[in-house]
Amino acid sequence: MTDERTDHELLRAHVDGDEGAFAIIVTRHKDRLWAVALRTMRNPEEAADALQDAYISAFRRAHTFRGDAQVTTWLHRVVVNACLDRIRRNKVRRAEPLPEDPDRAAELGVADESDQLEVKERRADVTAALAQINADQRAALVLVDMEGYSVEEAAQILGCAVGTIKSRCSRGRAKLVPMLAHLREGSDSGAR
Repeated sequence: MTDERTDHELLRAHVDGDEGAFAIIVTRHKDRLWAVALRTMRNPEEAADALQDAYISAFRRAHTFRGDAQVTTWLHRVVVNACLDRIRRNKVRRAEPLPEDPDRAAELGVADESDQLEVKERRADVTAALAQINADQRAALVLVDMEGYSVEEAAQILGCAVGTIKSRCSRGRAKLVPMLAHLREGSDSGAR
């Protein structure tokens, strides 16, 4: 049986002491929040840690939610901020992520889109290129170009001006174009 309460109602119930309300919100939005964390962090273990940090932060700070935006927008912002915090902390101890293990895809919540070598290579190329741009540009591009948020929604999630998101996306795309030019040449449909 699904809970019919809105996210706003559930968050208010959580603040008022309903022990299960926050879990319902997380269950509703876990897949999308995981996707944002994974694409921002580029490493499943780091993404899981950042997502856990975000859940704890959101749980503890739910009373600060003003209701100016949707609960999902607020949660995405908390997740992105947790990811960016973790990226900044990890800069001192830089390490290469382990390759994706298709046998663990279900456990990690990552859907294996296809076993085709070309798709895997394209994904690896895009991931490697994203790793070479700064975290703020990567976060903006993940939200706008990969998750499909509008520039306005991304600005709200990241807590910055619309112009800042446009600038980050533009600069990030400009950096990605030469790194991913080989994908455009190899495919008529292009790659995002």
